[in-house]
Amino acid sequence: MSVADATVPLNNGKISGPHYRRSARWAVSAAFYANGFVVGHWAPKIPVLAGRLDITESVLGALVIMFGLGALIALLAGAVLTTRYGSDTIVRWTSFLLVPGLLLISLAPNVAVTAFAMLWLGVFMGAMDGAMNANAVTVEKARGHAIMSSCHGFWSLGGLTGAPLGGWLLARFGDMGHSVAVLVITGGIVIVAQFFYLGDAKARDTKGESENRRLSPKRIFALLPTGAGIYILGVCAFLSFVPEGSILDWSALYLAKDHQAPVAIAGYAFAAFSGTMALMRFLGDGLRDRFGDGRTFFVSALVASAGFAIAGLSSELAMVIAGFLVCGLGLANMVPIVFSAAGRFPGIESAIGIGIATAFGYSGALTAPAMLGVVAEHFGLAVIFAAFSVVLLATAALSLSLRTLRT
Repeated sequence: MSVADATVPLNNGKISGPHYRRSARWAVSAAFYANGFVVGHWAPKIPVLAGRLDITESVLGALVIMFGLGALIALLAGAVLTTRYGSDTIVRWTSFLLVPGLLLISLAPNVAVTAFAMLWLGVFMGAMDGAMNANAVTVEKARGHAIMSSCHGFWSLGGLTGAPLGGWLLARFGDMGHSVAVLVITGGIVIVAQFFYLGDAKARDTKGESENRRLSPKRIFALLPTGAGIYILGVCAFLSFVPEGSILDWSALYLAKDHQAPVAIAGYAFAAFSGTMALMRFLGDGLRDRFGDGRTFFVSALVASAGFAIAGLSSELAMVIAGFLVCGLGLANMVPIVFSAAGRFPGIESAIGIGIATAFGYSGALTAPAMLGVVAEHFGLAVIFAAFSVVLLATAALSLSLRTLRT
């Protein structure tokens, strides 16, 4: 009997089967969607916040850093809490606490209170991020096949639907009306989902992973040398996040500055990238089940490398946009595969492995924009995108050393 067909005992002694695990699969997908939905609504709110507080770009940048630092710290703290109380419990609590985040920002009367509200948003965004990825690994184990890629697809879908809806709500109902609407919509999603999460104990082999259930924070930093591979996975996450973030931050400027694209066209690069990334994330689980994580990651890195080479070296605008489209095809499943591999890393609790990989990835997302800005000022954006082609080749080679990707 396969894992997917077996019944799994619940904490209350009842028996769950495929129908319950199917509901759990949609519940964790809803968590990913809700998280991405809030992120999507945050993007159009940034200029409104800057105008309401009458702050400069540097002050706004400091507030955004506060958000990022809160998320980064919460990823590791949330991982420890997840190992103690279970990913389903942490997803429930952090999702509820994330819901009012944008409303707190709208209510903040000054920069100091806004900084606290940004910290709140970052902390619960990051803690929920780690816990929902850990819960996705739990559901993967219970169902016996991959779901991580499509879960990240739901996150992308949340962002893609949240951003345009957020712009319309802000224009129609203003800052406060927008935040209340997001609270109601997101709150409804997380309330329904809370009844269907699969607890870690429900999918755990009592003779296996339970001995690693309780972990202290210092365990995170005591995994070398036996757990060195988890840090290699972290580096792979870092090298996957940075190219993805570079397209978000710099692709429109690259088209406008280097290729004289009109404003209406400049956003096409990110639109092409986002569209193919969302599509491939929904197709990714089937590809992973058929070809294995290692092969899928390796080929994905090569495809992304080719996309960056096209985008960075082409002189024709259409080819540059096509290059970013190819980047989306390649980068889409790299982060989900790394998270799945980290979640099943031998001898390490799922939440801790994911916490480490996610911390590496988010540190790249936090530090890269500033570093790339300095490089772009001296050498141009084309050099950066072309260089990522080489970086992704190195990432593909690095992935070959990991046993957890040899599936």
